[in-house]
Amino acid sequence: MASRSGQSEVDRDVVVISRVKDEHRRHVTAWWCEVFGGPARYTAELGGYERMVAKHRGLSITTEQRFRFASLMTLAADDAGLPEDPEFRSAFVAYVEWGTRLAQHNSQPGAAVAEHAPVPRWGWGEAPPFEG
Repeated sequence: MASRSGQSEVDRDVVVISRVKDEHRRHVTAWWCEVFGGPARYTAELGGYERMVAKHRGLSITTEQRFRFASLMTLAADDAGLPEDPEFRSAFVAYVEWGTRLAQHNSQPGAAVAEHAPVPRWGWGEAPPFEG
């Protein structure tokens, strides 16, 4: 599908992704690996939840940007060969939706943000609000 500028969404994503620095890719990968049950590298080496919140402050992530990231995460799950059964994908997509909406909220000017919390781990449909 072409955008108003005549550029397809895929072409636009390729341009945006190509501008992302390798360091940022490594950090995002470490975050999502930790969230989905992998090693706690993001917490140990980069500062955990507090660092993630700080990195999103002031970015003013738009609804379109959040949606595109969530959509690309679904495609990445396909590329990674994650299970395709409806139950798994439903839980996966629900977590990505929850996490990206939280990141979008935290990125807005003046947003009320939980400053300290554990890294929110993925589970089978549970993503309770943090109570400090």
